[in-house]
Amino acid sequence: MPAIIFDCDGVLADTERFGHLIAFNQTFRELGLPIQWSEADYAIKLKIAGGKERMASLLNPEFVKQLDLPTDSSAQKTLISNWHKIKTEIYMEMVTKDKLPGRPGIVRLVKEAIDAGWKLAVASTSAEQSVRAVLENVVGVSQSAQFEIFAGDIVSHKKPAADIYLLALKHLKMSTNEALVIEDSRNGLLAAVSAGLRCIITLSSYTKNEDMSEAIMVLSDLGEHGAPMQIMENRSNVNLSSFLTLKDFEACLLT
Repeated sequence: MPAIIFDCDGVLADTERFGHLIAFNQTFRELGLPIQWSEADYAIKLKIAGGKERMASLLNPEFVKQLDLPTDSSAQKTLISNWHKIKTEIYMEMVTKDKLPGRPGIVRLVKEAIDAGWKLAVASTSAEQSVRAVLENVVGVSQSAQFEIFAGDIVSHKKPAADIYLLALKHLKMSTNEALVIEDSRNGLLAAVSAGLRCIITLSSYTKNEDMSEAIMVLSDLGEHGAPMQIMENRSNVNLSSFLTLKDFEACLLT
C-alpha cells in the first residue's frame, strides 16, 4: 500500500511559534543567558534545521567570551546537548498539557489512511520524544501507534539534505512512486524533492513567504468539512475541492 510521510513541526501542529519558540526562550531564562528570540529572530533561526543546531548558532566568539563559555568544540557540543535537554523537557510539558492543537485535516486524513491500510510515518529534525508527544497529542495514542517515526539525530545531515527521507523509504521498503510527503517549509520541501518524492505543502506561521515552486501543491492546510482550505498553487492533475482526501493523494501519486 502507499504511504504518507508527515513532517512534524508546522504540519501536525503549528508548534514553532506556539511551542518551540516559547520553550527556547524559557530555557534561556532558566539558564541565565542574556538572549530572548523575537518572532522575527526565530524566523531566521528556522533556516537552520534542528534545535541543537539553532542553539549552537549562538556560540559566536563574542557570546562565548562574554559568558566565559568553553571554546573547545567537544565541550561546546556537550553544553548545547545539555541546554537542549532542558528545552525539550519544557516543550514536552507544553505538549502534554494540550497547548498545541493539531492543524486542520490531520486527524481526518490519518483516520482515512489507517482505514485504507496505508503506511504512515513522520520524518522530522526534532527530537524523537518531542515528535512522539506531538503525534500522540494530535491523533491519539492508538492512531499514533500506526506510525513509523524517523526523527532527531537519526541521520548525519538534516533537512534540506535528503537523508531522513531516504532512510524512511528504506525502512518502509517503498519506492519514491509509492509515497507522498506533507511539509510546511522550504527546507523540508527540498529534502523531500532531493529524495525523489512528491511533496504537498501546508503553509505554517513562519513559511508563508517561502519559495515552494517544487511542490505539487501549496495549501493553507488540509481543510475540514465546513472549514475549506485555501489553494495557493496546484501543479497536480487533481481537481481540488474544499479539503484534501485520500483519493486526492492516490491521484497525486499518478501525477
